[in-house]
This record gives sequence, C-alpha cells and structure tokens, in this order.
Amino acid sequence: MEFASLARTFEELEGTSSRLTLIELLTQMFRTIERPEEIEQVCYLVQGRVAPFFEALEMGMAEKSVTRSIALAYYVTPEYVAALYTSLGDLGLVAGQVNREAGIVSTVLSVEEIFQGLKAIAQTAGKGAVEQRIARFSDLLRRVDSVSAKYVVRILLGNLRMGIGYATVLDALAKARWNDAKKRKLLEGAYHKTSDLGRIARTLWEHPRDEEAQRAVAALDVQIGKPVHSQLAERLPSAEAIIAKMGTVVAQYKYDGLRAQIHKHGKRVTIFSRNLEDQSHMFPELIAGTLSQVRAESAILDAEALAYNATSEEFLPFQETTRRRRKHGIEAMAEQLPLKAFVFDILYKDGTSLLDTPLEQRLKILEETLHPADETLMLTESHTVRDAHTLSLLFDAAISKGL
Repeated sequence: MEFASLARTFEELEGTSSRLTLIELLTQMFRTIERPEEIEQVCYLVQGRVAPFFEALEMGMAEKSVTRSIALAYYVTPEYVAALYTSLGDLGLVAGQVNREAGIVSTVLSVEEIFQGLKAIAQTAGKGAVEQRIARFSDLLRRVDSVSAKYVVRILLGNLRMGIGYATVLDALAKARWNDAKKRKLLEGAYHKTSDLGRIARTLWEHPRDEEAQRAVAALDVQIGKPVHSQLAERLPSAEAIIAKMGTVVAQYKYDGLRAQIHKHGKRVTIFSRNLEDQSHMFPELIAGTLSQVRAESAILDAEALAYNATSEEFLPFQETTRRRRKHGIEAMAEQLPLKAFVFDILYKDGTSLLDTPLEQRLKILEETLHPADETLMLTESHTVRDAHTLSLLFDAAISKGL
C-alpha cells in the first residue's frame, strides 16, 4: 500500500465527525490491505504511533526540531517555517504548504517505508541524536507529497487529530474481515487482554479462513509485560439497585490515586498507567515492594498508588500524589513523597490468566500471594455483601474516611 493512499484516507477521516462514516472509511481501507505486516503497521499509524501504547517508543522530536527538519527538507529558513506556524497553528499544515510551494516531485513510498523511517527516528539515541533525527526526518519529508507531509509530521508529533479510538478500529476490522460488526465483541475481548490493535489485526490477516481467524484471535491471552486494558465500571443510582442487579457483591474502597498495573516476571517489574504507558521508572519504591512482597515468579497486580506522609501516617490528596509523575528528580521526590499502593486485584499468576476466575477466588489468591500485606504494597480491604443496608453502611464509612 502506498503511504500517499493512506494519507488521503486520513484526510477523509479528518473531514468527518460521523462514527459510522469513520468505520466505513476504515473498513474500505483495511480491505485493500493483503499483508499481515502491513495491516499491523496501518493500525499503529491510525493511532499516531509506530508501536503499541505500552511500548515506550517515542519520536523524541520537539516542535523546534521539526521546524528545522521542514526548513531543511524544502530549502527555506526556519524563521519562515516558524512564521507560518504562528499563522496556521499546525506544523502538519505548515509542512503541506511548504511542500507545495517548493514544487516537490514526490517518490512513491510504501506504508512500510514511512513506518520504518519513523521507527528509525524513534530509535535514534546517543551522542548527536537530535541532529540525526532532524536529518532523517528532513530526508523523509523531501520524498513525500504535500498531503503525506502533513500527516507524517502529525504522526511524529503525536497530534493526528482524527478522533479515532480503539473501538472504531475494532468495528472496522470486524467488518473488513468478516463483514459482520457483531464480531467486534470477539476482537474487543482480545484487545482487553492484549491492549494491542496491531497484533490483533495481524493475527486476523495471518489466518485466511474465517473460522481459523476467529480461533486465533480467541486464543490471544494475557502476557507479562503487556498491560491488560482497564474496563470502566457501570454506575448504578443506589445500593438497592446494585443488589437488585447483581445479588452478592464484593465491595472495596475506591482510592483517589495513580492507577498502577504491576507486572512481575522474575526480578523484572514493569508498572503501567491507566493509559497503558510504561511508568516503571517513576516508582522505584513500588518496584522494590513488589520484589520483596510478591510470592510468585510471575504476576500481574492491579493497584492504586497514593502519596504517604510517614510522619503523620496519613495519605495525601490526589494533587500531591500527581507530583510523582515526572521524568527528572525521581529519587528526591520518592523520598519527599513516598508511595504506597493499595492492591485490589490479581489478574495473572505463574503462567495462568485469572481474568475468568471469579473475583472472590482471585482475592483469595491475592491474599496468598502478597506477604506481608501491609508494607509498600497493601491489600485493599474487601467485603462480601448480600444486602443493600450493609452496602450503604460501607459507602457511608468510605465517605467519612474522605474516600
């Protein structure tokens, strides 16, 4: 597939706000793709990425560097590019306009060539990396048409502006592969386990027969080091409504902190945010706590991390906890605002996915796995409740504790 064709589809996608139209445009595009490697790459590019969200592979180019790349590619001054940016407010539009003004004769580049070019920029590191990225990106821009230039810049800056979420992509994949939107539920189940649209699409395209494709996607499972996608809870208006709908429930306190999905594999610990980002480097004490407290060779724990004042033995407000989200000065901030994590679920242990295991049983496994259960990692208090009155009392108790 030519990248210019993908860029034209991006332009059509950007021009509509109708979700049904977005699905149809994506479906038509997916049906033109034959190779598994290409559908995988296209699914990442649709998200403005060259890898799944949980892979810490960032382009590493700021707007100033992109401005220099555009200037270098089209033989204009950085000042001219900066002035256009002030006027247009979008470096993608700037790149498209300067490309047209320069009368560039584009080369036919495939999706794979653009994808690998962007990936090479993201992987550029070490001494002189900034200049190398600028040179590589300018070379890429010099070889594409104006529409492609616009979207290549937007992808690189993480600013694709198409408003396409994973659910829309899954709908389109289901229609493209089986012409059946109802199959989206199967794909959604796989996405919740893998958080990887590219992997799901590639799996579909690797199995030409419909039944084989269904079995292959259904077989995709939880893996250590790849986050399980968080699902939102359904709201109900009262304790009575909850018991009426669900019968016996497990009630846990909801802490206002930073979501931390903790993956342990031997001595390696990875921590993912609610948005699937690898934030392990930010939380050294949670890594140390996991290694000392989790009695399993491999495990995935779901937790909420809160800043803790050791002197007053109080948990701090969310605004204080968010100060731990940082790239620099991590050790100093860890001493100033140490974290404790309330672990409320276990999703995987020693080679076995627990997603289909009843919650009460998972909590027993969690209790057996976390020892001691009151240090850096703390076991969240859980109550099995069968009546609305008891549930209301627990809710009032949570409010009185400021939760």
